[in-house]
Amino acid sequence: MTMEFATPYRTRSHLPPEPGRPYFVEKGMGDRAHLFGDLITIYAGGEQTENTFNFFTCEGPKGPIIPAHLHAGTYEVFYVTQGAVRLFVEDLEGAQQEKLLTAGDFGFVPKNCPHAYRIERHHSQIVGVAAGPGGTFERFFESLGTPTDEHGLPATPYVPAPERFGTVPQRYDVRFLPDHEWHP
Repeated sequence: MTMEFATPYRTRSHLPPEPGRPYFVEKGMGDRAHLFGDLITIYAGGEQTENTFNFFTCEGPKGPIIPAHLHAGTYEVFYVTQGAVRLFVEDLEGAQQEKLLTAGDFGFVPKNCPHAYRIERHHSQIVGVAAGPGGTFERFFESLGTPTDEHGLPATPYVPAPERFGTVPQRYDVRFLPDHEWHP
């Protein structure tokens, strides 16, 4: 059994609102948000880790590419636990790579490297970890998306209004690159 807390982001959360407190979260019971066709579940974030890292899962159906973006001060890990996810990454010299990741595969994106991903199979899941001097960005998902108590994918994809993308860099270490092109 997990306890419920109130946080600055939610009236009910299974994550403690301050660091230095051990806790456990049952499967799927982290703070959840829908963004595009995906379900994001946060298990640890800035409040719990003194902004040193976050830990979350992203579950989604096969779908379009997630918009290109970068994190100026944050390193990001993609670990696929089920399904298949295509990760697109550009290094600091402009060389692009793409790789199909399947269950058990790992992808690493350094800070300042443009990247995007596309879920290639229904019922895919990514375990994500982000860390670095830029802090954590996990609350981006519910800020741009919509918080939910549901455990499944959204019945209708949640696509934010275009003007909302412009508010993200001021609050989180996420900069969208709307004109970025991938050349496989």
